[in-house]
Amino acid sequence: MEMERSASTERFQPLTSVGSGVGLEVTPDLYCYTVQIVNVVFYGLAGKGNDWVLIDAGMAKSASMIIEEAEKRFGKGNPPKAIILTHAHFDHIGALVDLLEVWDVPVYAHSLELPYITGQKNYPKPDTTVEGGMVAKMSFMFPNESIDIGNKAYPLPDDHTIPFMPDWKWIHTPGHSEGHISMFRNEDHAMIVGDAFVTVKQDELYKVFTQEMEINGPPRYFTPNWDTSERSVNILKALNPNIAITGHGVPAKGQWLSDNLEKLSAEFKSIAVPEYGKFVDDQLN
Repeated sequence: MEMERSASTERFQPLTSVGSGVGLEVTPDLYCYTVQIVNVVFYGLAGKGNDWVLIDAGMAKSASMIIEEAEKRFGKGNPPKAIILTHAHFDHIGALVDLLEVWDVPVYAHSLELPYITGQKNYPKPDTTVEGGMVAKMSFMFPNESIDIGNKAYPLPDDHTIPFMPDWKWIHTPGHSEGHISMFRNEDHAMIVGDAFVTVKQDELYKVFTQEMEINGPPRYFTPNWDTSERSVNILKALNPNIAITGHGVPAKGQWLSDNLEKLSAEFKSIAVPEYGKFVDDQLN
């Protein structure tokens, strides 16, 4: 089946950060790589021929960056065993079709997220009226259209295991999207949280560019349900993570993560929830 693209995979976004093109080994088997303003994660021990998994698929037109970095870490001609999606917003599936044309691998997502990668459903349009900085105002440029990868899309197992990632479990963390997931490993309390929370103020252009580190809720312009988003943050905080790789911003560890996630949970409404915006207004009505 020929895959169907959309603006989510075809429209280049003229946004970047000082971290773009930079990779960070967070643990021996977790490597965070920044593509413009969003992170993808390589799971697997570095070394030619080693098995590995890609988590999320970056921005449109970034496939060559991701493939090149993967080849540096795992060797040429060594595709991932699978691609796992935390969710399917444009900045997490932008390179997906291009990657699948090179790597013939399965893509796993929550069952509620599958309609957005099988051409059945579009996300709500971003909220340009939301309280926030310049990125929020620019969000009219961000596509909300689904793509269709056909029979390459698979639901994550109901038992919360993650294919090709032993010792990891997926956790349903909706709010930013209805099928959003985070990932947790009990051994070292490592988390991959997508956009359930982030470590940069994602609506402010200067902070996005500089990657100034601060705890925040999910990106305001694309979060339709703040009540469930708050519950998701509380679920993640209760797991006492020691490492968190977020979809935006630099990875967080140790005491900084513990203190700031506690603060976000306790003060979610004042830190994360905008004072106004169409999604906020919809929930109040």
